[in-house]
Amino acid sequence: MDKRILIIEDEEKIARVLTLELNHEGYQTESAFTGKAGLEMAESQVWDLILLDVMLPELNGIEVLRRFRKKDNHTPIILLTARDAVPDKVNGLDHGANDYVTKPFEIEELLARIRACFRSHPGSSMEPAQEDILRVHDLQLELGTRDIQRAGKRIELTSREFDLLVYLMENKNQVLSRDQIISHVWGYDFSGDTNVVDVYIRYLRKKIDYPYDVPLIHTYRGVGYSLKEPQ
Repeated sequence: MDKRILIIEDEEKIARVLTLELNHEGYQTESAFTGKAGLEMAESQVWDLILLDVMLPELNGIEVLRRFRKKDNHTPIILLTARDAVPDKVNGLDHGANDYVTKPFEIEELLARIRACFRSHPGSSMEPAQEDILRVHDLQLELGTRDIQRAGKRIELTSREFDLLVYLMENKNQVLSRDQIISHVWGYDFSGDTNVVDVYIRYLRKKIDYPYDVPLIHTYRGVGYSLKEPQ
């Protein structure tokens, strides 16, 4: 398998258990026990996925995530958090996390979410970035650089918003159901509410559509959503 996973977790007992389980599944792992050490390891080496605890000494997990995303916007990151409040989860996702697991968790759930992340990001971070460009009307997205522009104006998206936009653009002019979007953007093992799609479509519209005269994202009530070329 040879996938490399960085574990940033201050509870060494949890880190050891994760190491044993992940090694048993064929993953290569290394661990860091503070936010500062974790950020240094994350930035100095190439990883296929990062498991990041929120409550860390020196730098908390959200700050590690925020700083790391300034340099790397493609490596999948799963947050490990004891906090079950929706605002904490949203905060992590808005700063670029791909998923989260609430402690205490079953190792089977975490492994399923890791597999889902790899399905959503099939290219290893050790492979060259794909330089394909997606275009719909005056909206352009570069897969390799993750640069997004509409009418020449650059648009900043979170990691999840980016993945959602890519899926919509790759299937332009097609109506996609919430279940299809969940499966391809969040992964087949996602067990949350499908209303999360509506929430992220709203986030995208605020950045992609609302500042412009021609809307590209369309709602099909009872069915789903489509990103369409204007007639």
